[in-house]
Amino acid sequence: MWILFKLLITSGMVVFISEVAKKSDRLGGLIAALPLVTVLTLIWLYLEKQPESKIANHAWYTFWYVIPTLPMFLVFPFLLKRFGFWPTLGISVVITLVTFYIFAKILKPYGIELL
Repeated sequence: MWILFKLLITSGMVVFISEVAKKSDRLGGLIAALPLVTVLTLIWLYLEKQPESKIANHAWYTFWYVIPTLPMFLVFPFLLKRFGFWPTLGISVVITLVTFYIFAKILKPYGIELL
């Protein structure tokens, strides 16, 4: 029952954001940019009595994983005009994976292990 509750709340946020985005690009983008899923995940971990170290690590790694996703948001609008939705989405995923790999390699000498 608990998993179903978490599923409904978390997926409800995605549906809510997509409905807002239909009406307002800016407001939809703003709400989507908020770390709502991460906040919910931190809440779920806390309520499930996970150790503080696990909760802190989740926040720590989320920060580092978000950074290499940012270029996708810049190239997506540019590519969408040229290739259409599905090819742009695929290219954006590849760009994100490549960016993440490079980013992880750059951070490794500094003691931040992402891979």
